[in-house]
Amino acid sequence: MEIGLVIAIGFAAAFALTNGFHDASNAIATLVATRGATPGQAISLSAVFNMAGAVLLGTAVADTIGTIVTVPQSQMVPVVGAGLAGATAWNLLTWWLGLPSSSGHALVGGLAGAAIADGVLSGYGGTASVNWGGFQGWHPTGVIGVLVALMVSPILGFLFGLILLRMLRVSSRRWTTRWNAPVRAGGWVAAAGLSFSHGGNDAQKAMGVIAVLLLASGHSSSLTVPLWVKILTGVALTLGTALGGWRIVRTIGRRIFSLTPVDSFSSQVASTAVILGASLVGAPVSTTQVVASSVVGVGAGRRRWKHVRWRIVQEMALAWLTTIPAAALVAVGVLIGWRAL
Repeated sequence: MEIGLVIAIGFAAAFALTNGFHDASNAIATLVATRGATPGQAISLSAVFNMAGAVLLGTAVADTIGTIVTVPQSQMVPVVGAGLAGATAWNLLTWWLGLPSSSGHALVGGLAGAAIADGVLSGYGGTASVNWGGFQGWHPTGVIGVLVALMVSPILGFLFGLILLRMLRVSSRRWTTRWNAPVRAGGWVAAAGLSFSHGGNDAQKAMGVIAVLLLASGHSSSLTVPLWVKILTGVALTLGTALGGWRIVRTIGRRIFSLTPVDSFSSQVASTAVILGASLVGAPVSTTQVVASSVVGVGAGRRRWKHVRWRIVQEMALAWLTTIPAAALVAVGVLIGWRAL
């Protein structure tokens, strides 16, 4: 393989690793915070099911990610590599600060920023280098389709968390601590499902860009994802969870809202439903956003708005809003340096 292609694939693996820092840790955040499992137990559980989801849950999301950039094939490797570098840098910064930002937003911002900059620098037009897309039935395409999925999914997470918590409380009119043990056990099942759906959605983001790289460089005849790419991204995602997940676990599981076992279970089931459904229709979503919004929804379901730590929610919202332009700017800088070399 050419050195540029190897570097770009390395950036894709690094992106999946930092995605594990952020999004994979959210699948176990509420389980750990309510003492349903130790961090070691939860990480082991997440590792197994993240890997299973990455390998088994199809490639619909990867196909969607592969539609974002439309630069000439000769420019595809540096553009995608620069976009991945921008997304990875932003993931590392927000992880270090403990802010659960969206890896999906970072990837879209990085790819779009690098593609537009390449179009301007090469003289074939900035906006023409990006597929703005929309929807084909339920299937999102291009930047607009991805952004709609990223914006709608937290709303669904909030609503599902609120509704499920209310349903559970209505089904047991006298909710006492005796329910905590069986709910904690159910939390393991819910965390496994959330890890599986996360592995199937987020690992595919890195798979999609690697598939584009292989196609553009002539190492593949179609936009398909080889088994070794699925394994590479799954391993990177899992390793990221093990190495850096606790910073984000603390924010999601403890700082937004003080969770009980039933709160944790409701949040996990609601998040699993949203992310799994999104994966099946090829919609890339942010596990961070979905889980965080479901936690807020659970707080609303308990009618404890005043107990939600809104300052933390505001910090997260600010991180989400700045992710796309910040990742785009970093990607532009990397692309200019790449072209200079």
